[in-house]
Amino acid sequence: MELLLRRQYFKEGTNSALFINGYFICFMIELPWKDNKKEVSCIPEGEYVLKPRFSERFREHLQVVSVPDRSLILIHPANHSKEELKGCLAPVSQLVGVGKGLSSRQAMQKLLSLCHQAFERKESVSLIIKSDNHEYYRKI
Repeated sequence: MELLLRRQYFKEGTNSALFINGYFICFMIELPWKDNKKEVSCIPEGEYVLKPRFSERFREHLQVVSVPDRSLILIHPANHSKEELKGCLAPVSQLVGVGKGLSSRQAMQKLLSLCHQAFERKESVSLIIKSDNHEYYRKI
């Protein structure tokens, strides 16, 4: 299963829309692009494998595997990227600003449901991250 994340970069954060087979799933919020620096930047564009993960803090969530020069990049609930994320991605049901959203847990459950169906079918789940404005933003 392939998930496509279409990003828009801003100075204060990164907003995205997540799709599967052309159908919208949810929005995503992330930190701004800061050259892939640990804990302050979103991850680079590219294709990544997603794996199921569980922790006491986030319960059921997803791990983004093999991010260059980064470790333990997760997809977990959060509604404010600068206050709650350290390089991870957070699904949200509604965007309310740059790097800010609402109803993250609800969006997370929707995403987990889709991914776990694929995992149960023994399918791999990949996340393809592309930009709508990255080249423009890098020149600013």
